Amino acid sequence: MLIAQMTDIHIGFDPAAKPEELNRIRFRMTLDRLLNGPNQADMLVLTGDLTDHGDKDSFEKTAELLEACPMPIYSIVGNHDTREGLLHAFPDTPVDADGFIQYAVEQDGLRILFLDSLEEGRHGGAFCEKRAAWLSAELNAHPETPTLIFMHHPPVVSGIGWMDPGADEPWMLRFAEAIRGHDQVRAIHCGHLHRQINATVEGKLLSVTPSVAPLVAMDLRPIDPETPDNRDLITTESPTYALHRWDNGELVTHYERVWDWQVLAKYDANLQGMIKEMFAERE
Repeated sequence: MLIAQMTDIHIGFDPAAKPEELNRIRFRMTLDRLLNGPNQADMLVLTGDLTDHGDKDSFEKTAELLEACPMPIYSIVGNHDTREGLLHAFPDTPVDADGFIQYAVEQDGLRILFLDSLEEGRHGGAFCEKRAAWLSAELNAHPETPTLIFMHHPPVVSGIGWMDPGADEPWMLRFAEAIRGHDQVRAIHCGHLHRQINATVEGKLLSVTPSVAPLVAMDLRPIDPETPDNRDLITTESPTYALHRWDNGELVTHYERVWDWQVLAKYDANLQGMIKEMFAERE
């Protein structure tokens, strides 16, 4: 099973741009690569910040671009989204008993949990006691089933100071407590930081998929909110998406950057010998 993940699309950042806003161009390019490339995904997961302002018009434009997708699409909210806007564009998206966009999907022996880390009016994440109780109940009910977690905000400190949460924010501690001891959690996949990052939470792999929208600049120097220092903040590095491959109980994640590139080698008769040698080594 191949699970495609796209995150931080930010449709509506510059809706008046002509002939088309950059974020929409980047999203269309990324979708085109996914749909017409060699790797056909079994599902597409959108891990938040689908829009830049959470408005219904931007959500409708996002949904319009996704109409060509033949696979199921699962969405969650980011801090730039609104639950109302997401449910308007994707009305079949489940919500839990408390109105949070949290739900579970099971396929090919893998359980996938989608979490809601939005607190409207706040850039950083949130994971209240009600949401944590939902997660704990889901994990306690299926202790033997391999599980992936998707959420927008990574509950870690990355070192990109202006994007990071505080080290001991209650929502992060609450999330860590909810997954503690649950060895069925194979990985946690997030967005929000607009860069590829790997970390661990309670000994479990946490990965951040880079954004479809422009990326956050790679700068780990301390930043002073009182002193602008003219550092780079946002770059036009290539839009990126992830492919999470679940096969025979093993999970492997690939990242593909989408932009113009040159093909330097093809599998033709000239390279067949090399391929045969590589397979022969396995015997």
